[in-house]
Amino acid sequence: MTVESTAARTPRRSAGSKAGTTGTKRTTRTTKKAAGAGKSAEPALVQLLTPEGKRVKNAEFDQYVAGVTADDLRGLYRDMVLTRRFDAEATSLQRQGELGLWASLLGQEAAQIGSGRALRDDDYVFPTYREHGVAWCRGVDPTNLLGMFRGVNNGGWDPNGNNFHLYTIVIGSQALHATGYAMGVTKDGADSAVIAYFGDGASSQGDVAEAFTFSAVYNAPVVFFCQNNQWAISEPTEKQSRVPLYQRAQGFGFPGVRVDGNDVLANLAVTKWALERARAGEGPTLVEAFTYRMGAHTTSDDPTRYRGDEERLAWEAKDPILRLRRYLESSNHADEGFFAELETESEALGKRVREAVRAMPDPDHFAIFENVYADGHALVDEERAQFAAYQASFADADGGK
Repeated sequence: MTVESTAARTPRRSAGSKAGTTGTKRTTRTTKKAAGAGKSAEPALVQLLTPEGKRVKNAEFDQYVAGVTADDLRGLYRDMVLTRRFDAEATSLQRQGELGLWASLLGQEAAQIGSGRALRDDDYVFPTYREHGVAWCRGVDPTNLLGMFRGVNNGGWDPNGNNFHLYTIVIGSQALHATGYAMGVTKDGADSAVIAYFGDGASSQGDVAEAFTFSAVYNAPVVFFCQNNQWAISEPTEKQSRVPLYQRAQGFGFPGVRVDGNDVLANLAVTKWALERARAGEGPTLVEAFTYRMGAHTTSDDPTRYRGDEERLAWEAKDPILRLRRYLESSNHADEGFFAELETESEALGKRVREAVRAMPDPDHFAIFENVYADGHALVDEERAQFAAYQASFADADGGK
């Protein structure tokens, strides 16, 4: 299958560019939905591993994974398994009252690990609040991600230590931050690239559109990586856009690519390509990783209210971890000993995360009222008193907490 690209203009700089990577000569292909006649056409997407774990050739993108070894494949599998284990533990901890909230990445492991492993150390990442797999790839300890969700800090790592920015809760704003940083990279004369992650819902935000405009006009070395998990909380993608999301790049004058978000090899290849374009001075790229959010938007969400089980079951058959495992087994790149060892490592990670969270201090319930106004405010004082009375109502008959 081939990539769909939507570049509309010639880049200002082309130093180091490769034939066929600007997107100006690619053809567009579509495939019909599996449902058959009467349905709208779906765009083709870059895929290197089928859901059955079969390797498929791609003339354009195979070169970007040509050097991937059996060790690398096992490493990608390990990354996805351990990220999923950490995510599951965090979800359980929230249900047990140890975290205030958690945003699960279940089902999106391939998009995050594939793109995360495409980065160089000197590249810079601007995440949302769900990029736990990318954080793993950048060397951020998983336990450091949890302080914010427990309410004890605003982010437990130094962004400059791993070139991984703090999680961004405001939807879409990190796209502007990434663009500004990328413009600075150009002014510094560096050859590193910047990547901004966001979801399908954020693609409707004005901040993202502004980031597209600035990055195109200033030819910024930034990759916009949209994980289209098809549900912006409870709104499906068709209520977000009349066209596939990657096609939005066309109106801003840079390439857009749709990739199978559950195929870790394809995500690795496409992101490498996009990052190389950025470093070569060819400007921004929009990558749409077409995937699926298997769980809730966050632990405060109930997805059964807006989507059916049949949809989830259909996507479970495309599970990114199972897909790579099938390929590893059929290619004799991994044996039962490897999988058993990884299971042991996975359980150890879960135990470490659990113990680390329970060792964290309890959050200060009244911190929300601090630093709102420099000199205090009568309304804030009133709200603090009301909240204190509410907290006190939970005291037991003996006056204990």
